[in-house]
Amino acid sequence: MRFGDTIEYLYGLQKFGMKFGLDNISKLMKVSGHPCRSFRSVHVGGTNGKGSTAAMIESMIRTGGYKTGLFTSPHLVNFTERMRVNGEEISEADVADLAEEVRGMAAVIPEFSPTFFEVVTTMAFLWFRLKKVEWAVVEVGLGGRLDATNVISPDITVITTIDLDHREFLGNTLGEIAGEKAGIIKERVPVITAEGKAEAVSILEERCLEKNAELLRYGRDFSADLLSENKEGILFRYSGSGGYPELKLPLAGRHQVINAAMALKTVEIIGQRYPGREFDIRRGLGDVKWPGRLEMLSQDPPVLIDGAHNPAAAVNLSLHLKKLLSTEYRRIILVMGIMGDKDIDGILGPLLPLSTGVIFSAPAYGRSAAPDLLASRARVLGFSSDTAPDLRAALDMARERCLPGDLIVVTGSFYTIGEIKEHLHGKGVLSRLRE
Repeated sequence: MRFGDTIEYLYGLQKFGMKFGLDNISKLMKVSGHPCRSFRSVHVGGTNGKGSTAAMIESMIRTGGYKTGLFTSPHLVNFTERMRVNGEEISEADVADLAEEVRGMAAVIPEFSPTFFEVVTTMAFLWFRLKKVEWAVVEVGLGGRLDATNVISPDITVITTIDLDHREFLGNTLGEIAGEKAGIIKERVPVITAEGKAEAVSILEERCLEKNAELLRYGRDFSADLLSENKEGILFRYSGSGGYPELKLPLAGRHQVINAAMALKTVEIIGQRYPGREFDIRRGLGDVKWPGRLEMLSQDPPVLIDGAHNPAAAVNLSLHLKKLLSTEYRRIILVMGIMGDKDIDGILGPLLPLSTGVIFSAPAYGRSAAPDLLASRARVLGFSSDTAPDLRAALDMARERCLPGDLIVVTGSFYTIGEIKEHLHGKGVLSRLRE
């Protein structure tokens, strides 16, 4: 199969959208020889913080001399960001080879139409097996119980936090969403969480009781404290089975303290269950790179991007921006593009009061909310705004208005910040495969 045909196959799968359930992925695992059984794994679910936490876990495990895999979604610029072995992204050629392999497997299954994410998940697991990965950190795509990644049998489960998001798929209440997230909890597999809301915690506790799984909670079984923060990262202390009085993490935002604590607890458990390897925690945290989360893209003018795509993430972003306004910047100019199926008011609410101007636009993606709709919601909230026909034009408008001491912040969706990053840093590899 020619390279172009293989890539068009992947693009073509996106038009079928999302479909939940483990039937398709189970069939793909069977016909491919169950590559998901070839490595030990950590399964990371939750509403926010999954990617950052997964990246920290993988980086620290790697310092123990293990060959590691990392599977996350979506990507920002390059499709190859989704799959990494020992920190190195998959090559474009390997993407094509694996897509062709999975397409051939799917063709032998009668009346079978896998989704894009099911195919990509299979590709990742096949690549990990090919590369002889020992430990893989696998991020849930959406939800948990019926997500394609839930075919793995993890050694540790992490559920970061649980908030109202993707209600059209996961449920309208916190309890319903928690039930979907808890679906990744397995028999006798320890669960680490930072969730503290009573309704959600009770669901996790009930599920853990059913599965004879130990539940380890942030603030009760392990903890961390912020010592200092700036736009370059955070300094914090950790207390768990062991303790670290001072650790550095090159990811900005005080919310990363909790994510780091969960990652540290995960690595502690790995060390206890599988002794014989020493982990360099300081080096592992110090080497973490996770783009699109409070990331400075440029300095002249200063442009910060953050993928705040739900209300909880918008609150985290707002806390960081308040800190920046009090220490480094005079004004904030917002460039925003939000998906139409999101809680638009919940995302706008924490951010609009911090800005001196907002420009709404939309990434080139079918689910994007129209800029005029976003502007109308801002008016209801008491804020005026401008619109731009595309994100490049929106950023140009923001640059024209940016004065010394101002900060441009691009946010609202990973699709939005990915498109802006590609505009500033050059065309990406298979970037349109952002589903």
